[in-house]
Amino acid sequence: MSQHQHRIGIIGGSGLYGIEGFANQKWLKVKTPFGSPSDELLAGTLSGREVLFLPRHGRGHRILPGELNHRANIWAMKKLGVDWIVSVSAVGSLQARYKPCHMVLPDQFIDRTKQSLAHTFFGHGIVGHIAFADPICEELRKLLLKAARAIRARVHDGGTYVNMEGPAFSTRAESLANHKLGYDVVGMTNLGEAKCAREAEIAYATMAMITDYDCWKVDEAHVTTEMVIANLTKNAALAKAMIAKAVSLIPTEPNWPCHHALKNSIMTDRKLWPAKTKMELEPLLRKYI
Repeated sequence: MSQHQHRIGIIGGSGLYGIEGFANQKWLKVKTPFGSPSDELLAGTLSGREVLFLPRHGRGHRILPGELNHRANIWAMKKLGVDWIVSVSAVGSLQARYKPCHMVLPDQFIDRTKQSLAHTFFGHGIVGHIAFADPICEELRKLLLKAARAIRARVHDGGTYVNMEGPAFSTRAESLANHKLGYDVVGMTNLGEAKCAREAEIAYATMAMITDYDCWKVDEAHVTTEMVIANLTKNAALAKAMIAKAVSLIPTEPNWPCHHALKNSIMTDRKLWPAKTKMELEPLLRKYI
């Protein structure tokens, strides 16, 4: 595998790296200024491209959503040359048309977390404000849609992902409120990834895999861990097929708007950048130093 570059990152459940055709696998350990990533990263080739896979919650699912170190996970991918990230995530449906084992490709987020400082690389002397009106890379999202339709997946084009904090599932009042507000899916993980990926100039898009109806739908059983695991297993084959197809569609050169997100986003004069912060953010700031 080459020293760099233009790799495709995949973040998802630890069962996803068993994709047919994912060859030349090697686990890589990466140290970051922000602590340890969720796990080692599995490097390999798929559909003729260099791919890095990260088990979001660690192998064996050992890390709570609120414990995820998004900065370390995204920094590690950036350091290893990732320019696109496909996120595969279990979510609850907030609308009747999204049924378990369907897929939604969200284009928006609602932030219900309290961890904003854990979702940014900036601070410690360097101030940056990324544009985040469109938090998902639309070019990558459209490629995922094309891949989903090619394999005849039950896919929904667009939607709003409510990122709650967890680890408990929603109360019925919360779930009903999200449903009545017209939001589409609810999950616990993707917002921090999306924010850090944008700051790292990595194109990011989500494959939201429906596992349940949360608890707003009173004629359905409310969400349980057992239900989530059962539907995750059913979704795994679809996710693997989608990833293999999507990887073959992603361009070889990164030249989408997300790949230039920092161009006009850093407020602090370069002469004032603290040496330590500049060194820690070198993989992100390299072309601006």
